[in-house]
Amino acid sequence: MSSKWFSNFASYLSTMTGRPGTFVVAVSLVIVWAITGPFFHYSDTWQLVINTSTTIVTFVMVFLIQNTQNRDTAAMQIKLDELIRAFEGAHNALLDLEELEEKDLTRFRRQYQNLAKEARIALREGGSDTDSPFVDNRAVRDEKRRDADEDDGENKRAKPERKD
Repeated sequence: MSSKWFSNFASYLSTMTGRPGTFVVAVSLVIVWAITGPFFHYSDTWQLVINTSTTIVTFVMVFLIQNTQNRDTAAMQIKLDELIRAFEGAHNALLDLEELEEKDLTRFRRQYQNLAKEARIALREGGSDTDSPFVDNRAVRDEKRRDADEDDGENKRAKPERKD
């Protein structure tokens, strides 16, 4: 069996099963099954029909949807990697993060969480919210921020007040 054939089939089937018409057909089948209950005296066979049908459909759909989702996720990761690679100032170390171990992902996540906290503080202080995810020289940045604040303070004092 060709992998391309399966991928196309899985995509098509996933798309078709996600449509409103398919949902209406599924609900209709359940309603027809429920209505036929009295005719079959709610027998074990009557219940087995719906149980078996739904189990088979669910079992097959899990694999079809997972195949489609895996391909969509891989395509999205490639697109994101290309944006990171092409964007000047972006960090190429972030390419292919999904291949890292959980402990490394946690380390990156913590760095970005800390960066977000710092950015929020900087925004509250009237600063910028852009920075490097690998902030090694925070003292230098803080010193620059203090210098800028001092310059602003001196400029404010140097300007004479206008009286109208």
